[in-house]
Amino acid sequence: MATSRLVNRNVVAERGRTSMRLEPELWDMLSEICEREAQDMSTLVRQIEAAGHVGGRTSAVRVYIANYFHTASTEVGHASAGHGPLLHRRAVPEMTRSAA
Repeated sequence: MATSRLVNRNVVAERGRTSMRLEPELWDMLSEICEREAQDMSTLVRQIEAAGHVGGRTSAVRVYIANYFHTASTEVGHASAGHGPLLHRRAVPEMTRSAA
């Protein structure tokens, strides 16, 4: 029988203290967001809940994390992280049109 990778942690949400189960990587990302935004985790979770995501608290937090990092990602960040030649692929057609 496979064991779950999900980690259960307590947070103070809109209706009081509750628990959430997330993958360890998502807990790390949520902690990073809290650090970047200078907020504690409970405050951030309450803000996420207040946004009114359909599907429950844990789903809302997962979607928030994905949207946060998706919005924060840029072509420059993509290239500096070594994730592939995204800048080069987009720059080549523009340079070709300029030279023509």
